[in-house]
Amino acid sequence: MTFTDDIVGQPPPGVAGQKLASAVFSRLSALTDELLKCVLGQGEACGSHSDIYGDGGLVPIDDLYHSLQDNLTFILSHLGRPGPYDLAAPRRTGRRRAEQEAPLAAVQSSLQAGFRFMWDTLVAEAHQTGIVSDAELVGIASEVWMLNSLFTTELATAYRDAMAERVLRQDQARSARFEALLEGRIADTATVWEAADLLGLPYQGVFIVVAAEVPAVARQALPQVENRLHVRGIGSAWQLLPGLQVGIVSLRSQRNVPALVEILRSSAVARVGVSPVYTGLERTSQALHLARIALASSPAGDPVVNVFDDAPLPVLVASSPTTSYRVVTTILGPLLEINPDERDMLLGTLAAFFAFRGSAIEAGKHLYCHPNTVRHRLHRIERQTGRPLNDPRSSAELFVALEALRTLPGRRLRPKQIASGEGALPGDVAADQGLERQVGEPEGG
Repeated sequence: MTFTDDIVGQPPPGVAGQKLASAVFSRLSALTDELLKCVLGQGEACGSHSDIYGDGGLVPIDDLYHSLQDNLTFILSHLGRPGPYDLAAPRRTGRRRAEQEAPLAAVQSSLQAGFRFMWDTLVAEAHQTGIVSDAELVGIASEVWMLNSLFTTELATAYRDAMAERVLRQDQARSARFEALLEGRIADTATVWEAADLLGLPYQGVFIVVAAEVPAVARQALPQVENRLHVRGIGSAWQLLPGLQVGIVSLRSQRNVPALVEILRSSAVARVGVSPVYTGLERTSQALHLARIALASSPAGDPVVNVFDDAPLPVLVASSPTTSYRVVTTILGPLLEINPDERDMLLGTLAAFFAFRGSAIEAGKHLYCHPNTVRHRLHRIERQTGRPLNDPRSSAELFVALEALRTLPGRRLRPKQIASGEGALPGDVAADQGLERQVGEPEGG
């Protein structure tokens, strides 16, 4: 008799599946007990489930028992029956395992063990009772694997959805705690401990706050900085705000400050400010204030990293912009009101003079002009401001005013003009001729 002959006159596959499922369903409780032993034994043999399943693990034994019973019930109640199928059981199990933080791979491994066990049970029942033929069993096999795929897929989808919701809640809680630290709204020790735990940082240690100016909305000023710090053994937590990317960095030791600054400088695409070291997370808001001052002490558009403790004069200027503007006006006075091109050239010359430690010769080389031209311009600055450069106090005041003008927003020196020394002021040629006799004099004036 051929295979075709064998299936002629047989009941439809759905009826055969229902008959086989009904015969097995009466032993559901005993089958679940046996399957539980199988799953636990498989885990012990592989060493993979010892920390997952058990009363001391992520999934208690009773919970595992009920999910395995749901697995078997799903197959037996739907075998041989047309859809739609009740998928509440796999969804429920998937969400619960996500909440328990059980690895999805382990959960799916247990599922596969359950379906293999179910199929072996069905085959054994068919052979022992003869309730269905081998030909009918082939059709039932296709249906069992379809139900297996349906159950597994639905469970995995529910698991991933629940994990995504969990991650979102954690991110929201983390963000809220982070912002509370930055704004100084956390006072009690318990809340600070909770914030430290959420951020993955110690409660006390060696911390620094980094404030980086974002180049555009939702764009990081320090791309991949958290990973780069992690590779160097430096822990950190970061938050992207509308105008800043802010990080709390746990250094463990002040000796790691240079390594941090090196990483920041190698990846910065905008201005970055670094706070002084502090030791308690509850002081984060004060550290952020100082980091923002350090950031503001750099000219806008310059991708430089300013460490608060390394730039006392710029941060002093940035910490009180209103007062600093007043100081600039008082010291530079009339010089700010002359023709802009002339003013910028004079201020550029003064900047070069200070940068080269009072050397007219070196400043002239940098500006591509004669040293006497430099001296002539400096004399004009002295006349305009009433402050002689050979007087230490007057020279210091001019330096502070120049630094403030460079740092604060508003009027700026034109960097290209300062660097290249392009152009010449009226009278420069005459000055070169008239001051020729001073060329051999000692530098400083």
